[in-house]
Amino acid sequence: LWSFLVITLTGFSLGAQERPELFGSMRAREIGPAGMSGRVSDVEVALADRNIIYVGGATGGLFRSENGGISWTPVFDDQDVLGIGAIAVFQPNPDIVWVGTGEGNPRNSAGVGRGLFKSIDGGHTWRLMGLRQSERIHRIITHPTDPDIVYVGVMGPAWSDGQERGLYRTLDGGRTWDRILWQNPRSGIADVVMDPSNPDKLFAAMWEFRRDPWFLTSGGQGSGLFVTYNGGDSWEQLTSEDGLPEGQLGRIGLAIAQSDPNVVYALVEAEKSALIRSDDGGRNWVTISDNPGINPRPFYYADIRVDPKNENRIYRLHGSIDVSQDQGRNWETVVPSQIIHGDVHELWIDPQNPQSMILGEDGGIAFTADRGDTWRFVENLPLAQFYHISVDNALPFNIYGGLQDNGSWYGPSTVWENKGILNAHWFRVGGGDGFSVMPDFSDPDHFGYSMSQGGNLQHFDKVTGARRSIRPVHPDGDELRFNWNAGLTSDPFQTEKIYLGSQYLHQSTDQGRSWEIISPDLTTDDPAKQRYFESGGLTGDASGAETHTTIISIGPSFLEEGLIWVGTDDGNVQITQDGGNSWENVRDSIGGLPHGIWISDVQPSKHQTGRAYLVAEDHRRGDWTPHVYVTEDYGLTWTSLASENIDAFVHAIEEDPENPNLLFLGTEFG
Repeated sequence: LWSFLVITLTGFSLGAQERPELFGSMRAREIGPAGMSGRVSDVEVALADRNIIYVGGATGGLFRSENGGISWTPVFDDQDVLGIGAIAVFQPNPDIVWVGTGEGNPRNSAGVGRGLFKSIDGGHTWRLMGLRQSERIHRIITHPTDPDIVYVGVMGPAWSDGQERGLYRTLDGGRTWDRILWQNPRSGIADVVMDPSNPDKLFAAMWEFRRDPWFLTSGGQGSGLFVTYNGGDSWEQLTSEDGLPEGQLGRIGLAIAQSDPNVVYALVEAEKSALIRSDDGGRNWVTISDNPGINPRPFYYADIRVDPKNENRIYRLHGSIDVSQDQGRNWETVVPSQIIHGDVHELWIDPQNPQSMILGEDGGIAFTADRGDTWRFVENLPLAQFYHISVDNALPFNIYGGLQDNGSWYGPSTVWENKGILNAHWFRVGGGDGFSVMPDFSDPDHFGYSMSQGGNLQHFDKVTGARRSIRPVHPDGDELRFNWNAGLTSDPFQTEKIYLGSQYLHQSTDQGRSWEIISPDLTTDDPAKQRYFESGGLTGDASGAETHTTIISIGPSFLEEGLIWVGTDDGNVQITQDGGNSWENVRDSIGGLPHGIWISDVQPSKHQTGRAYLVAEDHRRGDWTPHVYVTEDYGLTWTSLASENIDAFVHAIEEDPENPNLLFLGTEFG
C-alpha cells in the first residue's frame, strides 16, 4: 500500500506537520487499466452462502462480494495496513471473520503487515487483536465448532529476526494468546492444516529463512514438520526416520484429505526436494516424487491442495497450476498462463463440489465450475500494484505506469467522450514486471520508454506498437549491475536526453541507440553484496531480484543544467554539478543516516537552487524508521524533516510545482 503525507514548510524552520484537511474534499476515482487485477494472497468463501466471498490482496486490502464475485466492496480500507496474508471465516457463524496482515510469500517486494484483525459483523468493522510486530501472518485456522478457539500461523519478518513468530492459539476468542510452537527468531510458520475429523490434531510446518537486500537464504535448523494430537499443548517433530527427506529442510507446504484424513501430503524443500505422502495419518511417509522441478520455487510457491472428494487428486501451485490424478506421480497443467495469469498463490476448492474452484494469482482471481476446463476472470478487483507513475503534457494528460508482473501501460487521465474512460483507451507498452514508464519528451505524441525488471529498457512507438530493446552494455564488456527497480528519468533541459542507472550513470541522446557512461561506479562496490547469482539457499533463485550495489534514484535539476543527484541502494548520495565530469559523495554529511541504507528518492527543488530532498528507508534490514531530509547548500548540510506522525517507512518525496512550501511524502503503511 502506498499512501502519502502532506508536509508544509514554514519559512526555513522546516517544521513538518500533517495536513489532511487540505485534501478533505478530494475523492479518488478509478481510471484503469482494467484488463488485469493484481497479486492475490488468499480467498475465503462463506459456506452457508457461497455468494459471500472474501479476497485478500498482497498490498490491495480486503474485498467482499455478496453476489458470487460479480461486484466487490472494499471492507478494510479504514485500517492502517492493506497487505493481506490470511483470511478465515468461522463457518457456523460467517459474520466472524479473521484477517492476518502481511503476505506470506516473501519476495523482495512483498507487502508487510501490522497484526491480526477480527470482525464480528461480516467485515463492516474491525478490531485489532494483537501480534502487531508479526509482519507476516500466513495462516489462520478456526475451530470447526467453537468460535473461541483459533490458531494463527505467524511467518514473521523476512528481513530481520523477530520474536513474534510461530504458531499462536487463543481459547477465548482472541482476548489472550499463547505461542504453542516456536523454534528460533529466524523461523516462522510456512503452513498449518487441521484434521477435518479431529480438530485437536494439526500439522504445522516451520520455516527458517532470511532475506537481505542482496541475498535470500531458505532453510536451516529451525525448519521442520510437527504434529500435535492435543490441540497444540504438545508437539512431535517428524524426521527422516519417519520418511521425510534427509538433511536440512526449507519451506514445506501441507495438505490433508477431507475424504480420508489419514492421507496427508507434504511438499518439502530439502537438499533433494520431494513430494511425500502419509496413509496412516502422518506417522509414516513415503516419497511420491523427488524428480527435479517437483518443488520449483518454494520461497514464492509452496502450496498444494487435495480434491476434497478424491484423496488421489492433488493440485500444485507454482508459476502455473498443475493437477495430478495419481497422488503426484504425473502432472498436467490445469490452465496455461496465456489464458489465466500465472504465479499462482491460492486455490480455493468447494468442499462439497470440487469442480467449483477459485484461483488467486499475480493477476487477480478466476472462477471455474468444471474443474478448470473453462474459467471466468474477474476484471473488477482493483488490486494492481504500481511501482512508478509519470505523466506527460498532453491535454488531457496521460498517465504512465509499471505494474507488478502485469507489464507497462499508459492511458488518459480523462477523455472527452460521454462513456468516460474505457479499457480500450489504455495501451500495454511493455511486459514482465513493469517499473518506470515515461513519455519520450522529444516526441511524446509518438514515442515513450518502458522498463521491466533489471533495467530492461525499451523504446516504444505509440502509433505502430513497435518496441525496441535499448538496455546499455558496457563498452569494455564488463558486467553492469541493474537493480530490480533501476533508476530512470529524463533531462528537464534537453528533451532528447535520458538517464539510466546501473552501478554507473548512463545517458543517451538518441532514444537509446547509443549510450555514454558519465560517472565512475557511484556505489560502494562492496563484493560481499554482489553474490546475487548464488541466492536462494537450499533452492537456487537467481532471478536478479537481489542484484545490489546499484543506482535506484536519479534526480536532474530543474533549475541548473548539469546538476544531477543520484541515490544508491547501498547508501551513497552522489552529486555532480558539471554533467558528470566530477562527482561528490555527500552521504557522510547527512547526520543520523545509517550506512548502507536504501536511498529511495533524491529530488532537486523546482524552486530553489541548491535545495534537494531525500528519503531513505531500511525496512530491508528490519528498521522502519522514516528518514526524510532537505539540503539548501548542494548537500553540504542536511536537516531532518521526519516527525512522529510519519508512522511508516518512506518511498518517495515530491515538491509541489507551484507552491514551494508544499511537499508530498509517499509512505508504505504495512
